[in-house]
Amino acid sequence: MILILECIIACGIFSLIVLPSLYKNPLKHIMSYPKEIRIRVENLPQYKDTITNIEKRHLSIKIISILVFAIVLAAVAYYSGAKAFSSAFIYVLILFFVVNIYDLLILDIWIFCHSKKTRIPGTEDMDKEYRNPWHHIKGAGLGIMIGTIVSLLSGSIVHIISLLPLSLIFK
Repeated sequence: MILILECIIACGIFSLIVLPSLYKNPLKHIMSYPKEIRIRVENLPQYKDTITNIEKRHLSIKIISILVFAIVLAAVAYYSGAKAFSSAFIYVLILFFVVNIYDLLILDIWIFCHSKKTRIPGTEDMDKEYRNPWHHIKGAGLGIMIGTIVSLLSGSIVHIISLLPLSLIFK
C-alpha cells in the first residue's frame, strides 16, 4: 500500500517540477520536443542564441538529476523497508516505471500533445508534429533505460548503507 501512495506522490511531484516550467517558458524544454519542432525553432532568428545555451545546460542538468534522483529514491526505498540491493533496485524501478508511464500518458500524450500552452511561438502551425505521440513513446523507452540506471545507483547506495554499522547511520 505504501508503494502505491509513494507512486502517486512521485507523479504529483514530477508534475510540479515539469508543468509550471513548461507552461511559463516552453523553450526551456526544447530538447524534449519532437525533432521537426526543434529544427524549426533552431531556424527561427529570435531563438538562435537561446537554443545554444539551452543545449549546453541540458546534458549537465540530466546528469545532475540522475544523481539526485538516485540519492532521493535510495532514501525512499530504504525507509520504505528495502534494506538490500535487490529489493531497493526493484522498489526504485517500480517507482520510476510508474512515473515514466504517467509522464508518457498524462503529461506527454494527453497534455503536451493537445495543449496550446506548450506551443513555442513560431511553431503554432505544426499541429501534426505536436500531436504525434511516437516521439513521446520513444522517449518513454529512453526513460526506462534511465530508470534502470537510477535504480542500479539507488540499489548500490542502499547496499553500501546496509554494510555500514548502525552507529554510523543513526548518529
